[in-house]
Amino acid sequence: MRVHRKPALFSGKNLPYKKEGMKGKERDFQIFVKPVGPVCNMACSYCYYLGKKDLFTGQKDFLLSDELLERYIVQHFEAAGKSDVYFSWHGGEPLIAGLGFFRKVIYFQEKHKPDHISYFNGLQTNGILLDDIWCKFLADNNFYIGISIDGPASMHNHYRLTAGGQPSHEKVIRGYKLLVKYGLHPEILCVVSSHNASHPLEVYRYFKLLGAGYMTFLPLVIRDAGKPEGVTDSSVNPGDFGIFLTTIFDEWVTGDIGKIKVQIFEEAARTAFNQEHTLCIFKKECGGVPALEHSGDLYSCDHYVDKDHLLGNIAENTLTSLLDSKEQEDFGVAKYSSIPAYCRKCEVLTMCNGECPRNRFIRTPDGEPGLNYLCAGYRQFFNHSRPFVNAVAQLWKSNQV
Repeated sequence: MRVHRKPALFSGKNLPYKKEGMKGKERDFQIFVKPVGPVCNMACSYCYYLGKKDLFTGQKDFLLSDELLERYIVQHFEAAGKSDVYFSWHGGEPLIAGLGFFRKVIYFQEKHKPDHISYFNGLQTNGILLDDIWCKFLADNNFYIGISIDGPASMHNHYRLTAGGQPSHEKVIRGYKLLVKYGLHPEILCVVSSHNASHPLEVYRYFKLLGAGYMTFLPLVIRDAGKPEGVTDSSVNPGDFGIFLTTIFDEWVTGDIGKIKVQIFEEAARTAFNQEHTLCIFKKECGGVPALEHSGDLYSCDHYVDKDHLLGNIAENTLTSLLDSKEQEDFGVAKYSSIPAYCRKCEVLTMCNGECPRNRFIRTPDGEPGLNYLCAGYRQFFNHSRPFVNAVAQLWKSNQV
């Protein structure tokens, strides 16, 4: 079975549709739903979400109830207005919710779908629980799948271990191949750490051997004030990340344009057409990708799931009111307004817009706080890609004459 794929997979925080939001401005949003909260069958040493269990002290049952699930789906359709609707299921590991849960998802979506509106489901998984039954269901219901793979076994298994402490690569690749068998075209999400950053072509070519057509590279940054660089040893060095991206970019430009979509390359190219970024970390404003926990609590972002960024609960508030709240608007606007003067003068500002605020914890060369830890790497990559982007822009403009 061949499964239709829209241009941008939304498992990687792409923002696929717009609505009229607060004060009449057009606004993007996408909800990361955590059906089992932070529960996972893996214990990746770099995971930022496993610790969220502390928010639910004493709770043993981590599963979005049928009542909250239906309420959420109804409210999401309402919030989307006349736009097509994209549901995004994340974790933890969302497949732990069970096949029965996702059958209910489809049932409630069909039950409440407005006329003339299409809906789509995206799911991010570690791949371990995938089998023929799961893959047939996902294919039959046209799910878009993101699967986490950090490279060949030696690299993947360095941090991505099962909850029992066992290597996971073999099981993950089995799941990946099952997805392909059923006609799905999963996007590979690769965490770039200090361990695999020095092997860009080995990582990229491995994914090519798997037949991957869609890739996203996620830089690992974990703060540790006790370390000289302010991050853990596993975190990627900014310069190494820049070399990682530019090395893969050069190979991609040489022979893979039109064959493989690499998310950050597509984001860089959007500036050639004066298009707004679709990936939240490169947009001027935050706030378009809140996280819905299994409890019904909505948080500003899944990297800000804490008491300070709790917007409310969908059992007590409408999703629309929470999305358009003053708190969420302020959260979004703060991203650009807090950019250091050093960044505002940068030649590639429009390509990164200061990236994610959670990584802005170092100082600029003149001592101003708020510079992104990854600045050097992104600046290197975006400058490296600019000749290509400019050539694309020039070609496009000449074809418009």
